Amino acid sequence: MKDGKDKDDVLRLDQCLKFNGMVQSGGEAKHLIQGGGVKVNGQVETRRGRKLIAGDVVEASGMKLVVD
Repeated sequence: MKDGKDKDDVLRLDQCLKFNGMVQSGGEAKHLIQGGGVKVNGQVETRRGRKLIAGDVVEASGMKLVVD
């Protein structure tokens, strides 16, 4: 996974999708997440600002990645 962490070393779900090429823009990430198209650790996640930690598994757009 690419490093998309901000100055506080926190990676948000919407940032993760964008930085890893699962979506093309922040707006697309917002719609995908709020529409129920993203899972974190096997559960649908609808919060854009969900903070991810190492080991979280994110699934969207037919892709799957593990946060490191």
